[in-house]
Amino acid sequence: MTSHYEAFAAAFLRGRALQDDATVAATAAQATAGQAPKLPLHYFKRVPLLPRIQWALGVVRSVQPADLLDIGSGRGKFLWPLLDAFPALPVTAVDKDPRRVRDLTAVQLGGIERLRVRQADANRLPFADDAFDVVTMLEVLEHIPTPVPALSEAVRVARRYLLLSAPSKPDANPEHLHLFSEDDLRAMLAGLGVTQVKVQQAPGHWLLLANMVSLTHVAHPR
Repeated sequence: MTSHYEAFAAAFLRGRALQDDATVAATAAQATAGQAPKLPLHYFKRVPLLPRIQWALGVVRSVQPADLLDIGSGRGKFLWPLLDAFPALPVTAVDKDPRRVRDLTAVQLGGIERLRVRQADANRLPFADDAFDVVTMLEVLEHIPTPVPALSEAVRVARRYLLLSAPSKPDANPEHLHLFSEDDLRAMLAGLGVTQVKVQQAPGHWLLLANMVSLTHVAHPR
């Protein structure tokens, strides 16, 4: 096994070249000089998968989705293992941060055509109802000031399943705005009409698999 997700790292370099000619020249000059490009290639390093990512990949493998939306893809901690494990799966990645979106878009432009990238707020997703077979929202909800509208949007666009993870105990991350109990998460989903929910635990995290088959139609806040 290589130390990096090489196909995605190479696509990133090609895509970044298309995005910014100045980056091409700088990268070529550094390569000629034997220096590492000053680009975030460490994002593509293979590391031991966190238990919550192993869980999510296992669920995806078991439900065999036709397509998938990943909300809050960030640096790709889940996205690269997902694309690597399922080489035929169409994946749409959404993030609010324009810098992250630019990096993810570079991978798409560089040749990973089954990846689609959109910049969007989780509270207002630019997709139709039931647009994706499976929606993943890993380590996202605790960062959002108003989690219920964001969760409502995830439920709205999910056709079959929603995979959700969130911290289950306090931590030192200053960007975490909420700490949810299992009851909190179940209650939020129930309030959105989703009652068929399986809950597991990984070290320090809740793992929820919500089945949209149980969805009763309620008004979703927009």
